[in-house]
Amino acid sequence: MEKKYIFRLIIYRLIAITALLVAVVILQYSTVTYIPIIPFYYLVGLAYILSIGYLLFWALSKNFRLQAYLQIIIDLLLITTLVYVAGGLGGSFYFLYIFPIIAASFFLGPRESLIVAALAAVLFGFLVDGLYFRLIPYFLPEQKVSLSLGQVLSTLITAWAVFLVVAVLMNILSSRLKKIQKELAQAKKELEIRERLATAGKLAAQLAHEIRNPLAAVSGAVQVLRDELELKEDQKKLMNIILKESERVSQIIEQFLDLASPPNKKTFITFDVGSVVEETLTMLQAGGELNGGIKVIGNYKSEKFKYYGNPNQFKQVFWNLIRNAIKAMPEGGTLGIDLAEHRGELRVSISDTGRGFNDEERQHLFEPFFSGFENGRGLGMTVVRRIIDDYEGRILVHSSPKKGTTVTVVFPQKKVKAG
Repeated sequence: MEKKYIFRLIIYRLIAITALLVAVVILQYSTVTYIPIIPFYYLVGLAYILSIGYLLFWALSKNFRLQAYLQIIIDLLLITTLVYVAGGLGGSFYFLYIFPIIAASFFLGPRESLIVAALAAVLFGFLVDGLYFRLIPYFLPEQKVSLSLGQVLSTLITAWAVFLVVAVLMNILSSRLKKIQKELAQAKKELEIRERLATAGKLAAQLAHEIRNPLAAVSGAVQVLRDELELKEDQKKLMNIILKESERVSQIIEQFLDLASPPNKKTFITFDVGSVVEETLTMLQAGGELNGGIKVIGNYKSEKFKYYGNPNQFKQVFWNLIRNAIKAMPEGGTLGIDLAEHRGELRVSISDTGRGFNDEERQHLFEPFFSGFENGRGLGMTVVRRIIDDYEGRILVHSSPKKGTTVTVVFPQKKVKAG
């Protein structure tokens, strides 16, 4: 439980106490209803003093759940005392029991709200039975009312039913509110990522065009010099380093351009998804990234799925996801690639048995320039996200530290299955 929730509970209680105080004063002077006003003021004063104590406890202690339990139980006892002072069933304050029930539902949880409702029922029942059977004297003799056992039982059962109904309804409401809050937080996170993507795309378009042509000229000139000049071994190594790093920068620029370029539906064709996966694997094998230490499994060869889209974009998605899976298994492992149809959607699942990642890394997974790998550029998953968004698809990620990761990309109903 967060610290701010306990502070809110204290503030809400102070507001409720003040509202009750104002209401009782108005009632006392505007009607003939009699309330022992001095003891009532004592109880209200005690509630204010306790609230100050709660604030001190809140500032000093970090066990916030214990604080919530303690405050709600004391609230029940104060309400029971107030109901007694006001005359028990002859008074009109036993409705106040619903407020600790509501507080328990919002600040503690569904089970706790039912427990608080049960405690309220027990305390109210003990008070009413004690007064009826004369085990407890009335606070003032004139408060004594003549009620039959049937009336007492009827009132008790009604109150208990109200406590239970309030607890159940508030549990439903609080559950829905928490779900909505979670969805809003996720939507906010999605919006932040999209804004960063848009910013990165604008920068990419400007930066890439400024760098790509001079870089190509430098790389070409170095290749010519390397091939035409008689160089020493150290000089050749330096030339190769220049070419290698130039190629790396060129790849970064290409990813920037992929991030900035809008989808072009004129390039859409119907293609076999499994064949694109195989082409991507062949490219990775040729580049030495996919070696014998990694076993590739899955149904991507046997299952034939046709899809209408841009095969180059799919290749980019598979390239980045498979490369990440390979990087996650530096000592080797199993790479799984499976194609499936689910409710008319194409699902491509790429799994590994690598290091996995934690919840914090998962939250930043699609942010530009964030990478969970050493020397990573943090653009691969951003490009993947951009492409999937262009197809109005989804990305599902399941990962556990040291247990591997499964990324499933879901493409909507543009797929046609072919045998």
